[in-house]
Amino acid sequence: MFDTLSDKLQHALGDLRGRGKLDDEAISRAMREIRLALLEADVNFQVVKDFVAHVRERATGADVQKSLTPGQQVVKIVHEELTALMGSGSSGLAFSPRPPTAILLAGLQGSGKTTAAAKLALLLRKEGKSPALVAADLQRPAAIEQLEQLGRQIQVPVYSEERSDAVKAAADGLARAKEERRDVVIVDTAGRLQIDQELMDELGRVRDAVKPLNVLLVVDAMTGQEAVNVAQAFQEKVAFDGVVLTKLDGDARGGAALSVKAVTGKPIKLASTGEKVDQLEYFHPDRMASRILGMGDVLTLIERAEAAVEEDEKEELERRMMRGEFTFDDFLKSYKMLRRMGPLQGVLKMIPGLGKQLEGLDDVDERQLARVEAIILSMTPRERAVPHVIDGSRRKRIAAGSGTSVEQVNQLLESRKQMAKMLKAMGSGKMPALPGQAPLGAKGAPRPSATRKSKSKRKRKAKR
Repeated sequence: MFDTLSDKLQHALGDLRGRGKLDDEAISRAMREIRLALLEADVNFQVVKDFVAHVRERATGADVQKSLTPGQQVVKIVHEELTALMGSGSSGLAFSPRPPTAILLAGLQGSGKTTAAAKLALLLRKEGKSPALVAADLQRPAAIEQLEQLGRQIQVPVYSEERSDAVKAAADGLARAKEERRDVVIVDTAGRLQIDQELMDELGRVRDAVKPLNVLLVVDAMTGQEAVNVAQAFQEKVAFDGVVLTKLDGDARGGAALSVKAVTGKPIKLASTGEKVDQLEYFHPDRMASRILGMGDVLTLIERAEAAVEEDEKEELERRMMRGEFTFDDFLKSYKMLRRMGPLQGVLKMIPGLGKQLEGLDDVDERQLARVEAIILSMTPRERAVPHVIDGSRRKRIAAGSGTSVEQVNQLLESRKQMAKMLKAMGSGKMPALPGQAPLGAKGAPRPSATRKSKSKRKRKAKR
């Protein structure tokens, strides 16, 4: 996500980070690189011009010059300006005190509108709401069937009828939602290959029929500046409240995300971060700015972790791990939790400081995790629960069953043993010991030099 833009911006700011003092030449050079990075990312020209001007003005101010770390201050300024550019205020969805709340999705064909409707329904269902989907896209062949299939997948009802009047279909869907006491209704409307008067007229009529509290424009992030042009045209014809960016995971440039708020004045409310139906997130400008600048995204990482594990399961696993009872069943549960959080590369990039170290490791890491799972699943239930029973012959059998080598099985066994020791030490409030050394923090733990001296004394006594 935004990999190209992220690399270029981090490179532009890299020279400033460690500087104890900034001169005009260094700032000007960084501003040129930032401007080029944003233009190459397909960010709107006027947006780039204003952004660079704001950063330069703040970077040459007295507060930065007097700072103990002026380079870091400039990075902080860029982070704040990126956040403001994408919308620094709250941009959540609005909900009516008298349900159902109607949410209308609009956009061109191919933007991912129907899939976004299902993703949003699942997101709201996980938040404890009772959503329903209304199929009002009567133009595209199989649009209704697609929505119904998605509805069955996420266990959300879809209100659809074979008719040619989208306005009537939307109104009837809203009426059914009231009867069935649904608190949110998501209306999937028709799109066109391009913006035309017929499309806008139909959208206007559907909007008047359901009176949505949220009108969301769905745009494809990978189309860059074209997505911003579409948003601007929709804003002039049919006012919307916010934007849903789809295919954000495949967007290496970031032009749409960085331009749409500044051009339309409307915030990005949601972003699709993958093809799976559960990969839709609320858009947080400050977190996205941190990701772009390689600062990680700890809050989103925590939210994903919490969503990936049940509370009672998490507490039991924590208790067992802190007692050092880290079996291969626990190992497998942890692995599955990690997989539910999304692609490994994306998850690890949210950890501050790891972004640049992970280049080119996505395929390797995914294969390695799959190999770990294969080895564990080749074990018997007793071997997973009591790893120390795995002797030489068992290791050969496990390796053959998982399509791996005995060496790889041995590595996994050793990794589990070390992890169990480390977790037990953490549970007792002590840091794990290095080989041949007492746990750090333990009472009377000798220093390495003292340990070496005692060994040499024992050798001299033995000689005597």
